[in-house]
Amino acid sequence: MTGLAAASARAGRAVHAPPEDLTQVELVWIEKQIEHWIRFGREVREQVLDRRRRVLFFPPGTTFALVRWAANEHGTVLSRLDILRAVGPGEPCQTIATITPGGDILLRVDGWPKVERVLQHIDAIETIDIDPAEVAPDHWRHVHNRLAAGETPRAYTMQRHRAFLMRREIGV
Repeated sequence: MTGLAAASARAGRAVHAPPEDLTQVELVWIEKQIEHWIRFGREVREQVLDRRRRVLFFPPGTTFALVRWAANEHGTVLSRLDILRAVGPGEPCQTIATITPGGDILLRVDGWPKVERVLQHIDAIETIDIDPAEVAPDHWRHVHNRLAAGETPRAYTMQRHRAFLMRREIGV
């Protein structure tokens, strides 16, 4: 084994392909330099690679939010928040750095002002006792589109959530 494969094996990362039915999200935390974290979502497994890196595994259909932040000696160089749906085997997906094989992007924002607005939106959803991972995927797309257009997204209400759960129950 040479190169990246050898380095991955030494760091505790599996050299073979990941389980086909799970989406892997690699998180990095180097204080005040690179910070990746999951804002919400339910992983089924965690693999610690070293003090600064770990991998979370999400089953197909799971919605999760990945926040990425990076800085250098001049300040913040990256603020990004992605809300994604983990995909199943063979399902088409978008490739995203640190996510294997990729995911269905429901929302993607760049820049701290937009990231902060989405974090506030997530907080508002949690305030009404709804798990953001259970929110209708179309709502996250709505939030993405409204922010991209410079508009304010509609609030996610308990009434909207009940309607989504009923649609999901009957298979619409």
